[in-house]
Amino acid sequence: MEFLLDSIHLASIKKYVGIIPLAGVTSNPSIVKKEGKIDLFRHLNEVRSLIGADATLHVQVVADNPDGIVRDAHAILDNVDDRVFIKIPVTEAGLTAIKRLKKENINVTATAVYSKFQGYLALEAGADYIAPYFNRMENMNIDSKAVIAELAKAIERQHSRTKILAASFKNVGQVNAAFEAGAQAATMGADILANALGLPAIRQAVDDFTADWESVFGKGEKVYTLAENNEGVR
Repeated sequence: MEFLLDSIHLASIKKYVGIIPLAGVTSNPSIVKKEGKIDLFRHLNEVRSLIGADATLHVQVVADNPDGIVRDAHAILDNVDDRVFIKIPVTEAGLTAIKRLKKENINVTATAVYSKFQGYLALEAGADYIAPYFNRMENMNIDSKAVIAELAKAIERQHSRTKILAASFKNVGQVNAAFEAGAQAATMGADILANALGLPAIRQAVDDFTADWESVFGKGEKVYTLAENNEGVR
């Protein structure tokens, strides 16, 4: 499983790169908007320096015609690095551009996927990742899990290296469901990670463990301090 952060907020990336096995970072124009009018390429290079060369960085184009999409893609690659996955919505123009970019062996993430058919077309066009929008599909009364499951079957049938990068989540339950349906990767906001790891029940369990420990060994005593005290005795 790959866990990605759907954000280019540097503080959030710095926080979670040290906490979870962060496989990469995803962005789109709406996510960029949250950061304000930034120096985009400088900012993306800072993101890369935080996540490292082995993590995947997914950056979305803005142009909506094939020539423009390809130009956007090359601008991103030239100003960040050639390992970036270019995010392209699965439209007529997007599919045309995906085919062109894959002929150049450029990494592509097919995004804004709302249906199995879109996913099938992106798979055939050679996309490296396919990003179905889980919550948005649910809001449209589309069975998100069924879409992911059928895409996973198609990938398996064709022995394809394409991965499903599930996106658009409102809670951790949806993330779990996407993985269970066959997604190999999921990208989520920092709020979902914070909520998942900050459950009151988790905090209560930790507090109970601490109270039991301190009832025996004393307040503030840790395992490492016991070891250090034993060293002194020796």
